[in-house]
Amino acid sequence: MARPLRFRHAPGKWTKHRIRNEVFQPLDDNLGATMRAPWYKPPSEYEAYRFEMDNGDIALFVWNDEGAYWLGNTETPSSLWRTDKFGFTEVPYPITRWAERELLAQLYEESPWLEPFPHVAWFFLPVFLSKDGRHTTREFFDEHAAGFPDATRDEALGFYERFLHTGALDDYRELMAGKLGTSQQVDLVRMSASMGEFNVAKVLHDAGYDLTPEIEVTTGHSLDYRADRPGEDGTLVEVTRPLPPNRRSANTPVAAVRDTAETKTNGQLANHGGGVTLFVDCSSFPDDDWFAVRGEQPEVRHKPAVVFRVRPDGRVEGYSKGSVPLDLDDGLTWV
Repeated sequence: MARPLRFRHAPGKWTKHRIRNEVFQPLDDNLGATMRAPWYKPPSEYEAYRFEMDNGDIALFVWNDEGAYWLGNTETPSSLWRTDKFGFTEVPYPITRWAERELLAQLYEESPWLEPFPHVAWFFLPVFLSKDGRHTTREFFDEHAAGFPDATRDEALGFYERFLHTGALDDYRELMAGKLGTSQQVDLVRMSASMGEFNVAKVLHDAGYDLTPEIEVTTGHSLDYRADRPGEDGTLVEVTRPLPPNRRSANTPVAAVRDTAETKTNGQLANHGGGVTLFVDCSSFPDDDWFAVRGEQPEVRHKPAVVFRVRPDGRVEGYSKGSVPLDLDDGLTWV
């Protein structure tokens, strides 16, 4: 499985003749390719080409006297195999901004339904145009409403657009976007679980907390977040997202919540010496299933814990077990 989009940096002297021989020709021989001017003017003191493959792949190549940058969702020519890879924030900003303009224009041409949601498009751009995941990640939002039951595509996109517009996760864009994955098959379980981390981030952000994802702990694994607020000690957070009963062996929503939380508690959290707040995201549950959980408020084998459900109109309901060291009154409605 290919990773999210990343730049390759190729130092040295690049000329149009060398680019044609070592970059374009291998692409054309293997895939059929067109080498053309980019859609947008490259940064000052740089030249650029855009490569469009017959199978729909694209690649960008931008260079000056000091070297070149390659970015694409296609096979990499052998002349670039041993080059170093860099994320979008690790190359000069003018290069990143130009490349993102090119890619976003490509994305909107292929999936115009994303254009009204520019923050979603930008945030998930590294996977929306990845080599293996460019179809499946968009399908997850388009046909599966990003894991929300009984919701339209635009309702789900609107929800994440409003949250991502806050910039709460901008510093961790590539890390968090990569959680959606770049698989050639739609994995609703894994993809929905990844969006559970975004749902928890919204609750915490609305409650006034700053977020740092992927906190390494002494047990050798990472927890999903550390939530910080001035004047308070940071709180470690782990997220799990149960499947609704119609998509798992548990035959009731209450059992689904208990079983999923128990798996997390007996697994990852069992090795941690306390101090972690578990968030159980029931946003995959339709109304009737959530009402059953809300009514019974089952234990989840871990304290402190927050069991909650998000709806794409912004409503968030939840209950707690144990003494939760977070003030979440502004992030959800307690039931």
